[in-house]
Amino acid sequence: MAIRLGDILVEKKLITKEQLEAALKEHEKTGEFLGQVLIRMGFIDEAALAGTLSQQMGLPCVNLKEIKIDDSVIRRVPAKFAWHYKIMPVKLEGNVLTVAVSNPFDMWPLDNIETNLGFRTERVLSAPSDIMQAIKRYYGVGAETIDGILARAPGVSQNISFRENAEDIEKMAEDASVIKLVNQVLQQAIKDGATDIHIEPFKGELLLRNRVDGILYDTVVSEDIRYLYPSIVSRIKILTGLDIVERRLPQDGSARIKLGRDEYDLRVSILPSIYGENVVIRILPAKMLFSFQKLGLNQDDSKKMEALICKPHGIIFLTGPTGSGKTTTLYAALSRLNTPDRKIITIEDPVEYELRRVNQIQVNQKTGLTFARALRSMLRHDPDVMMVGEVRDFETAEIAIQAALTGHLVFSTLHTNDAASAATRLLDMGVEPYLIASSVEAFIAQRLVRVICENCKESYEPVGILKTQNSKLKTVYRGKGCEKCKNTGYRGRTAIYEILLVTDPIKELIMKKASNSEIKAKAVSLGMKALKDDGLEKVKAGITTIDEVMRVTQISE
Repeated sequence: MAIRLGDILVEKKLITKEQLEAALKEHEKTGEFLGQVLIRMGFIDEAALAGTLSQQMGLPCVNLKEIKIDDSVIRRVPAKFAWHYKIMPVKLEGNVLTVAVSNPFDMWPLDNIETNLGFRTERVLSAPSDIMQAIKRYYGVGAETIDGILARAPGVSQNISFRENAEDIEKMAEDASVIKLVNQVLQQAIKDGATDIHIEPFKGELLLRNRVDGILYDTVVSEDIRYLYPSIVSRIKILTGLDIVERRLPQDGSARIKLGRDEYDLRVSILPSIYGENVVIRILPAKMLFSFQKLGLNQDDSKKMEALICKPHGIIFLTGPTGSGKTTTLYAALSRLNTPDRKIITIEDPVEYELRRVNQIQVNQKTGLTFARALRSMLRHDPDVMMVGEVRDFETAEIAIQAALTGHLVFSTLHTNDAASAATRLLDMGVEPYLIASSVEAFIAQRLVRVICENCKESYEPVGILKTQNSKLKTVYRGKGCEKCKNTGYRGRTAIYEILLVTDPIKELIMKKASNSEIKAKAVSLGMKALKDDGLEKVKAGITTIDEVMRVTQISE
């Protein structure tokens, strides 16, 4: 007589008799596999269960994280089988298909494969979570949903152009399965920590890419998703209030969605291309806590920032390319100043996060509501603090500076490579040097660098510029790459800063219309820490890597 699973676990002292009795009662209620009940109740972990089942059944265990499954095997087993039965095909030799299962007592999935696919099957054991991760990794996001839609609608056009009737597209876009597919794409992106989803049609294929920590990565999806491209785009348009019939002009929309307990704001931009419409979805948490402590400022820079934002008037410019975290820093400053005794007004394009008690204005070029026009009206509302999303032209710059000179604290941004370049950028716009010198309190440049994954962090001896400039530094760190960071070696981002205070010596150079290099050299001599130096400090602290600092600051070895 075969020894029962529960008795083996008790004999191996992996669970107690009391725990087994409690699990058996739950098993009788739900009919769930006893092993899964024990895991759900927290009495045993997946690895211990797999090892015990292997001993009981005489089946080998397979770690799906450590093996590479051939694409030809994946193609022979439809996604709906893998997802429905929670199994993973591992290899195919002749007509024998090896399948990883977590419950060896459930023979129905294998019988179904043999009946419908014509293979003989052999079992190996794997942890349930490993099987689910492998299914997502090899079959892609929403693969079972795509299979189900195409199975029910075999007449779906085998191309990715918008040739179907608009009414048919809208009808399919509102189909529950298409809605589910779009939700799955969003959920996976949020789970991966993505800030953007890129949906890109090309000849004969549809690519999905997620931007995680500033870097774009391909999202694994079924090749058949290209057949559902019109319905996916239409579903996104319906969700964000866009015109599903218009396919020749760019469109921008937004929506707020709820996934689980959390709410997210979506900013959607659609741009026509030769093969269809490119879709970019920006994902923003509906509620976000902004604080200087989380920005990446060191103690010295935090003090400088606190002193700057506490000034009664003046203008503070943040500089850097798109995606360098300027908006987050601005919102952190506004959150710090957002008290009942202050009136704060912002003009933004677009308004990315909603802040309570802050009057936020959205630029609207169609109606003529520009930064400059909104700025003039803002001054009539007696604000204490103002934020101008970006200074793009002389008119906006002049009004913002005049506001700073008349007793307002103003925040804004400029697109320049470093802090010193911001002064010359304003001069190039036509702003008089004396206005810059008398109104600007600081130019702050910033970049975002990826943070080393704590799970796979390892030390190594520095080489190149890091070793040359820091001879006493014997150890630095990097991420080896693991499942948690998707083998990138990084998880999350932090900022590096360059704070150029407009002191009297800097004002003199601005008045003389000095070059970027002269202003920067003087600022460094006065104690300014350049972007690369702040980055190297974070390398020494084990926060990021020299490669990452080089990537965003372009320092050379």
